[in-house]
Amino acid sequence: MIERREFIALLGGAATWPLAARAQQPAVPVIGWLASTSPQAQGHFASAFREGLKEVGYVEGQNVAIEYRWAQDQNDRLPALAADLVGARVALIATAGGTVAALAAKAATGTIPIVFVTGADPVETGLVASLNRPGGNVTGVGVSTATLEAKKLELLRDSIPQIKSVAMILNPTNAVSDAQSKAFQAAAHTTGLQAHIMHVQTESGLDMAFSTVVQQGADAIIVASDPFFDSIRDRFVAIAARYAMPTIYDRRELVMVGGLMSYGASFIAAHHLEGVYAGQILKGEKPSDLPVALPTKFELVINLKTAKALGLTVPPSLLTRADEVIE
Repeated sequence: MIERREFIALLGGAATWPLAARAQQPAVPVIGWLASTSPQAQGHFASAFREGLKEVGYVEGQNVAIEYRWAQDQNDRLPALAADLVGARVALIATAGGTVAALAAKAATGTIPIVFVTGADPVETGLVASLNRPGGNVTGVGVSTATLEAKKLELLRDSIPQIKSVAMILNPTNAVSDAQSKAFQAAAHTTGLQAHIMHVQTESGLDMAFSTVVQQGADAIIVASDPFFDSIRDRFVAIAARYAMPTIYDRRELVMVGGLMSYGASFIAAHHLEGVYAGQILKGEKPSDLPVALPTKFELVINLKTAKALGLTVPPSLLTRADEVIE
């Protein structure tokens, strides 16, 4: 079971709950699952969500039903999918795949409770009024991403002492991309590293991005947090291997399929807590009374097999700090 201690909920206050949301729900409540990617890419997040629900006493197929909507990496489909769930009169909408899915759900309804997982600042993106007091019908889990770039650079320097130049690959359509870019460039400047930014928003652009990075003389790559990159993780890792480029990601899922290393909060734990929140709301809690939860633990995962293939010797001090080492 994922430990909820990995996230902390800030103390918050109550807000007035819209009367429309107090309408009687069916004997078996229906949850709408709105995701920007695919079951193949993020079905494990849906599983973690169901485990969170189960912790609060809700089991799919027994006392709760879930309607799944997957945008298949076509974000322009999200508003229609969200409207479809609202039209189905679901009791609650849970979102996956980043801020874009959460914003689509919020735009579709101001009364149906919404629980999100996002890597962006939920206040800056307009999802909630504040972390302590979300207000309205929306709350969830904020998974910090833009604040970790300095730590990722530190991990790369520990693994590659001779490193001089680093590139970041990010998706410019992501709500947090500007913050990620600024944090990365500031951290690179502080550590005296040359920084390059490569924008990728389609799978076909990935190969060109790596080719350009190599031509620019980068010694390593930081991959910005993005649900789309997670959805093409096999392709991403394969190209990094083909170019023999040391690459650090924010999600363990990419290391599990051959990526070098990752550092970040657990998205599995985040979606588990999202399920707990959803169950609490089904039991009568108000989203405005559930402060946005923030991570308290960040995990380091290292793939030693990939390190050896790249000719890297991971120092013992780094291995002892790792939460998981894949051999």
